[in-house]
Amino acid sequence: MDVISAREAADRWGISQRRVATLCTEGRIEQATLVGKMWIIPADAKKPEDARSTRYIRSDGKKIKPFLKWAGGKGQLLSEIEKYYPFEGGKIMKYAEPFVGGGAVLFDVLSRYDLEQVYICDINAELINTYRMIQDNIDALISMLATMQNEYVPLDSEHRKIYYMEKREQFNILKINSEEVKNIERAALMIFLNKTCFNGLYRVNRKGLFNVPMGGYKNPLICDEENLRAVSKKLQKVMIVCGDYRQSADFIDEHTFVYFDPPYRPITETAAFTAYTENLFNDEEQIELAKYVDELDRKGAKVVVSNSDPKNSNVEDDFFDDIYSSHRIKRVEAARMINCNSQGRGKIKELLISNF
Repeated sequence: MDVISAREAADRWGISQRRVATLCTEGRIEQATLVGKMWIIPADAKKPEDARSTRYIRSDGKKIKPFLKWAGGKGQLLSEIEKYYPFEGGKIMKYAEPFVGGGAVLFDVLSRYDLEQVYICDINAELINTYRMIQDNIDALISMLATMQNEYVPLDSEHRKIYYMEKREQFNILKINSEEVKNIERAALMIFLNKTCFNGLYRVNRKGLFNVPMGGYKNPLICDEENLRAVSKKLQKVMIVCGDYRQSADFIDEHTFVYFDPPYRPITETAAFTAYTENLFNDEEQIELAKYVDELDRKGAKVVVSNSDPKNSNVEDDFFDDIYSSHRIKRVEAARMINCNSQGRGKIKELLISNF
């Protein structure tokens, strides 16, 4: 039987070594054996559910999912990220996600835990507007999306393209003018374009205009009413902010779990073809984020950061190992799902960086 140490189990499950020892002592890890002063645990042992966390687990059991397809979405890495969730002890009662994007981790947390406060932020104004409209104007939003679905789906390919281009042009007009009275329409168009454009990309040109061509989906689900209403319900107590990640400083304290999913550092020279906002996130910005993580660490917050692993293309590239040298770095396998070249899709390594 393959075995691991309590330290290795702690790393795998995202809890402290002391907590692993306590679970072993309580007999809650099957076949765990005390050898001298060290616990030896079966390598295939599962993390026991912590009874102390029951007041944070939602009783409705409803699972919500992202309402947008988003480049770099973390759905495929949830099984790794959830190992870091620190909510079981009762000390961490707040959650912050300052680069919320499609919200895969956010919605997993909201589905599983009833926390005291949740904060999300993103610099993408159209994305944040959509979150806010789902939070505050779900009926009107669903009505618009249902109309678009009924109009678009029955069309043939040629007329779909005409319809798509009209909606894209209208979205860009509203995006540039930023009329508050049109916020619901902007959100509906954002979702429509995401569900019907090529690969679900959000990309803008130098003028800030959305420029992704139509995709080839045969029967896209433009109005997922059941999930949208469930998301709206879960977002009611969430603080939604449009702006820089540093604005989260006042919210985050020693009772907060923070997950950062910034724009990834390109692993090849051609990988940065997509701009998700009009603002680039270069190496200098990555270094500034690492400094901010150090600040939050000094506050006592629990922090996890994800990013690309530059060693995929250059084994000697220690960029993240250097700027996060005081923290723990774990390399995990992920599938690259969005790539303009189908041969460029496949398994790569990504980084999960934590201060605990």
